[in-house]
This record gives sequence, C-alpha cells and structure tokens, in this order.
Amino acid sequence: MSPPIRRAAVLLFATLALLGTTAIAPAPPTPREAECHTRLHGSHAVTHCFNGNATPDRVQLHVECVHWWDPGMDTAPVTVGPARHVVLAQRCWLGIRRAWVTHAPG
Repeated sequence: MSPPIRRAAVLLFATLALLGTTAIAPAPPTPREAECHTRLHGSHAVTHCFNGNATPDRVQLHVECVHWWDPGMDTAPVTVGPARHVVLAQRCWLGIRRAWVTHAPG
C-alpha cells in the first residue's frame, strides 16, 4: 500500500470506529429522585423536597444527635408525588451532628 492510501484507510477506520462507539453507547440514566434541601438551625432540622419527575419518590429525614444520650430520630417515610412538595422536620434535645435524606421508589 502506498502511504496516501494507507493514511486514508487508517483515517476511514478511525472515523468508523469513533462513529460506531458514539452511536452504540447508551446515555447514563438520570436519577429519578426528589430534590431535597436540608437546613439545620440549632437543634432543629428541616428539609424541603420537590419532585420534578414523573414517578413518585418516598423520602425520609434522618437526624444524628450530638450527645450519646440523645437518640437519633427518623421521620416517617413520605411519598412525594410528581410535581409535589413536602416539608419534613425533626429535632434533637441539644444539637444535631448531621442530618440526611434517603430516597426509595414510591
């Protein structure tokens, strides 16, 4: 093979390989969870969750207290329907170490 034909063949195979991988690779799935924003103020935790998806989502607020004798608390799970908003609140006696929200399919 002459050098110009070899370059053209390599370029053709590289282009076909690149087009083949981009056409076959599926897009990563987008998360289908409600969007939650949690605020801590002293010994109180409040989270606002909005579900902008077409499927329901069950959310639950968990709170870990600062002191060992102050038990951590969880709210009851709440289903957030499509285009709906919920507010969850929980507290400790003297202070919150951390607070987080878990999601489950509704």
